[in-house]
Amino acid sequence: MVKVISSLQNPLVKNVLLLSDKPRARKEQNRIVIEGYREIRLAIMGGFNITNLFYAPELISTAEVASLDLPGNHTELAEVTTDVFNRMAYRKDAGGVIALAEPRRLRFEDLHPGSQPLLLVLETVEKPGNLGALLRTADAANLDAVIICDPQTDIYNPNAIRSSIGCIFTMPVVTASSDEAIAWMRREGIKTFGTALSAKDHYHHADFNQPAAIIMGSEANGLSQTWLEGAVALIKIPMMGKIDSMNVSASAAIVIFEARRQQGFR
Repeated sequence: MVKVISSLQNPLVKNVLLLSDKPRARKEQNRIVIEGYREIRLAIMGGFNITNLFYAPELISTAEVASLDLPGNHTELAEVTTDVFNRMAYRKDAGGVIALAEPRRLRFEDLHPGSQPLLLVLETVEKPGNLGALLRTADAANLDAVIICDPQTDIYNPNAIRSSIGCIFTMPVVTASSDEAIAWMRREGIKTFGTALSAKDHYHHADFNQPAAIIMGSEANGLSQTWLEGAVALIKIPMMGKIDSMNVSASAAIVIFEARRQQGFR
């Protein structure tokens, strides 16, 4: 049976707002907030368990809701008014549908990198918007996985989900310490290319025709000493203007697609 919610004081509405704002609540309840039809559809395609679905009939048709093809009969559906939806949503009138889902926490043993994987490693990523943009790049290049080392933000922050346009659900994502990541990649025979301003070699001279991981540091501090010493090779993008660096998502895209070019975009 579909619930009908018209009050902003409804406990379910308040809980969505709590989960959107508080990482601690997301952790305690083991729930994340997904906003938008495309993002929810990608989460379903990625095998995420949708526990609750809220939709506003004035903003999205029941046929569109049905087309999400929710697996099983375990999702609690709630019809909400437009006013209630716009209170719950970060973006006004954004698609007319919001979901709660169980997050997925992958470990290294869950990865199956194949014979020549290409990975992206992010160290101490701080801004959810940057994380989302990097995940979009990872999806565009069809990387084998993204490894987030010592994260400074919740990877399921609603801003990260929004800016990734749902790519966080299409990409295997592992969180770990830098030491754990280095040890795992050494065991797997994956060559690590750290991007650093102190590097002598340019990125397009690197040989990516082998199992490889591209390591990106934070925008504020770059790579830590752990990665400067732990990476097999250090590379940089030649900067020809007045500044010495670019946005981390732009830098990652340049290096990732050079690697894919060398691999014949396969």
